[in-house]
Amino acid sequence: MQDALRITASTVDPALLSLPWSTPLGSWPSEHIVSLPKGLSRHLVRFADLSGRVIAVKETTEEMARREYHMLGNLARLDVPCVSRVAVIAGRVDADGEPLPAALVTSHLRFSMPYRALFTRVLRPDTATRLVDALALLLVRLHNVGFYWGDVSLSNALFRRDAGAFAAYLVDAETGELHEEGLTDGQRAYDLDIARTNIAGEIMDLAAGGRLEHGVDAVGIADGIVSAYRSLWAALTAEETFAADEAWRITERVEQLNALGFDIDEMAMRTTADGTEVHIQPKVVDAGHHQRRLIRLTGLDVEENQARRLLNDLDEFRARSTKDMPDEEMYAHEWLTRQFEPVVRAIPYDLRAKLEPAEVYHQVLEHRWYLSQAQGRAVPLAEVLTSYINDVLRHRRDEATIMGPPTETMSLPVITSELDLTDDTGEVDWRDLV
Repeated sequence: MQDALRITASTVDPALLSLPWSTPLGSWPSEHIVSLPKGLSRHLVRFADLSGRVIAVKETTEEMARREYHMLGNLARLDVPCVSRVAVIAGRVDADGEPLPAALVTSHLRFSMPYRALFTRVLRPDTATRLVDALALLLVRLHNVGFYWGDVSLSNALFRRDAGAFAAYLVDAETGELHEEGLTDGQRAYDLDIARTNIAGEIMDLAAGGRLEHGVDAVGIADGIVSAYRSLWAALTAEETFAADEAWRITERVEQLNALGFDIDEMAMRTTADGTEVHIQPKVVDAGHHQRRLIRLTGLDVEENQARRLLNDLDEFRARSTKDMPDEEMYAHEWLTRQFEPVVRAIPYDLRAKLEPAEVYHQVLEHRWYLSQAQGRAVPLAEVLTSYINDVLRHRRDEATIMGPPTETMSLPVITSELDLTDDTGEVDWRDLV
């Protein structure tokens, strides 16, 4: 019976009670279902409408649902990129009083896609590399806060565009463990080995289905996460030794980490007994260095690479300005109102679900460079916008909510004649632009 439900929710939304919890998830009526692409999952997952927003509903055991619900809450407090928890629904029974599985409810991450939805025909090597690099960064961030994933794979993450790269978000924390004391080298190595094995299997599966560009080495792509992870982890944690008269190396190390997008909480330093050497080892807080600076200056909350790109444009705007302002916040306000916001407002309303505003602005900057190079002149922004909207943006699929046919395990995007014009990233095939 409906009154037997036990609901644990992060936010109060009475509409949760109106969903058909007495019906098995696979039989929910179409008026509740939102058709979106899904990754492969060991559990049945379907998307539904809740008060005008999209949620993901996963059937599982009550114990696992509550465990993952609390884990997602802990990861969110640690500022790790992951989906947001909504509720756990337990005590479900059908019309005959028979028990039904518990359900974990999470929010759908707008403008995010499972990796299989990021290409329409075949997966190109450069797209696969960008996906693996994004997953490597996510794994480093998770390990940095003491989270052991236990099932690292492309399928267990969602991806958002990030100024030519991708940003990965954890979507399945079912097997994860959070260790406050941090992870051992063995735990990190095992997680990395799982990642390599799973990614190789996922890429081979694409190859078997004819969805991998000919000649691509699946194992080589999978090996990429190992090298990317190790390189990044070493940059964040390795101890460095230098001569005592080379103190500038400390500043250099901080700037290197900032360039990678990380902030430092503290720097452990010690000198040798005779004072000839200095040993330093940084304690990294987390990624998001450029994100935090952009939020402070403009209030824009975007992905890390997008933030870096927008900050570069802001710095160029400040350098070109003839005004003498006392602080960078004033330049940032002028850039926001004279550069960023006019571009975003110029996008027709029916095209605004194509991409996030920050990604649109990044692509407009790239498009301006492309046109200027091709035409040998500085193309005015109004002309750039017209060209970008008509020649690029109109030919993209919507990424706020990509619609596709419902299936039990995975929905792929609808392939229309419009999408047939695009490459494997869903973009018009302008290799010099993207």
